[in-house]
Amino acid sequence: MALWGNNDAVGSGGTVALNYSTGVVTGSGTTFGNVGAAATGNVIRFGDRSGTYFGDAVIVSIAGTQSLTIGSTSGLSGASIGGTTFTVSECPVYTVGDVKYSESSSGTEDSFVYGVGAAGTATGTQFETGVGWVGVTTYMDTDNNLRVKKEILVAMSGITTGNAPAYPPA
Repeated sequence: MALWGNNDAVGSGGTVALNYSTGVVTGSGTTFGNVGAAATGNVIRFGDRSGTYFGDAVIVSIAGTQSLTIGSTSGLSGASIGGTTFTVSECPVYTVGDVKYSESSSGTEDSFVYGVGAAGTATGTQFETGVGWVGVTTYMDTDNNLRVKKEILVAMSGITTGNAPAYPPA
């Protein structure tokens, strides 16, 4: 399994529910394991940045088109996940274990990883950065002004991006 891929928009559809105690994700209308869909080693993102976002997890096995298992729930918020939208990404797996990019660090800076497919843009949003995997952190300064910090995590070309995220990230 590679540390990262080049697709921030792996095909996905339907909704999912998570059993926190077993790490089993059950899908409805999903196509896990099919060509162009979620695969072992991909990152599953529960919810979305423009609504309710529960965090990310690495897929460690796929039992069928409607069942997969994640490796850890430590990057998730802990809130109940049922009938929830999701996306699948080939973003760097190491970011899921990084507390900076974890939704379980609620109440701190808000950080997320995006695939940037063309210089200066990420899924249709200006990031003024290079192509590759980019970490974006938003925070409020001492004067209550919104600030955005961007850092290139993996510089590479050929990233396929998905739908435009909320920006600045929610």
